[in-house]
Amino acid sequence: MAGVTRRRFDPEFRAGAVRIVKETGKPVAQVARDLGISPYTLHNWVQMDWLAEHYNGDGDGSGTLEETEQEELARLRREKAELAKQHAREKAAWEKERAELEDERDVLKRSVVLWVKEAMGR
Repeated sequence: MAGVTRRRFDPEFRAGAVRIVKETGKPVAQVARDLGISPYTLHNWVQMDWLAEHYNGDGDGSGTLEETEQEELARLRREKAELAKQHAREKAAWEKERAELEDERDVLKRSVVLWVKEAMGR
């Protein structure tokens, strides 16, 4: 597909296309065909709009969390933060141990080289 440029659509066009699908109830493929765009593109726009309404609270209010959900979310965020701290501590310990093992390996390598030179040279 060399030479094919990707089309850009401004936000107003996207919003208008999504509004047509929502208000008319026509299939996405038909609206896309009428507008001269890919049905996959229009489907993605409709899906993003749906997700924005339902998860950002822009729709009918279903995007807001109940008190128990807010408490659970706060608990999960605290747990995530604690796990991230624990992971950082463990990673630092592993890095320290790895550095020590690499130093030990390097010393052993030099020892073997000296031992071989001594055995072969004398």
